[in-house]
Amino acid sequence: DVAKKLEVEYVEVHMPTTLVEDLGIPMPQPDGSLKYVLPEWIPVVNGKYHGKKVIVCLDDFGQASQDIQKVIANMIQAKRHHGYDLIDNVMFVMTGNRQSDRAGVNRRLTHLSNRLTVMTLDTDLNQWLGWAQNNGVDGLVQAFMQFRPDLLHDFNPQKEQNPTPRSWVEGVSDILPLFDNDKDSIPLQECIMGAVGEGAGSEFVGFLRTYADLPKPEEILKNPDTAMIPDKPDVMCALIASICTIADKYTVNFIKYLTRLDKEDRAEYSILGLKIALGKYSAETFSAVGKEYVDLTLKIHKYTK
Repeated sequence: DVAKKLEVEYVEVHMPTTLVEDLGIPMPQPDGSLKYVLPEWIPVVNGKYHGKKVIVCLDDFGQASQDIQKVIANMIQAKRHHGYDLIDNVMFVMTGNRQSDRAGVNRRLTHLSNRLTVMTLDTDLNQWLGWAQNNGVDGLVQAFMQFRPDLLHDFNPQKEQNPTPRSWVEGVSDILPLFDNDKDSIPLQECIMGAVGEGAGSEFVGFLRTYADLPKPEEILKNPDTAMIPDKPDVMCALIASICTIADKYTVNFIKYLTRLDKEDRAEYSILGLKIALGKYSAETFSAVGKEYVDLTLKIHKYTK
């Protein structure tokens, strides 16, 4: 995403499966000398990325062997590799886990650490919801995260399974559509707990039961001015996820209900509902509603600045 915004090239290399010989092989030349042949992703002068700007992401770098660490250290410091000069406009970014995460991370060589700027990243609910909105994450997962934000990322290396942004998406969101007509099925519950752990999984299963016990979303949206507004946060989040499933069929009443929530000091649920709906449908779906939709989006923009 950063590379796209900067309009530069992007290269990603998976380091755990990279061998030292993958970074260059010496080949005999007709004059009896040796010349290294390099993979094209290494941005050398007169290579594939000559004259361009490029971000090279060395993914899961912590699992790279120490021999590879030595090679990379020279690349990022001297901008040179096996007799080739690297282009000036290259940035190396290394991603990975910490040793304490027990993810097979090797000790980083001190001279390499001295060449790096190390940043620890944290999860942020609002940023994640913004990403989820644009990447097809199931509305139920988004709604549950609003209710239990502490479970978005609750990692404990001592446990076999943990709730993380990845496991919520790939282990939960991606399988929910397979159980559209049976959210209370035992196989679904086992899959959820197998993806995010028993504790977080049990809470999400309970959330699904709350969702199943709600009135049908049509009943809510046919009467947006008088429909129930639950007091309990979990029920409110489940209700928002429910009405978002048919928001495209009741656009005017959907916006009316969200506007009513905003007026009754429940703006956080208006924000959640609009985010989920805009992720599921296009903005054009609701723009035809007119002034009420514009007013609501302006208010929500004010809240989320």
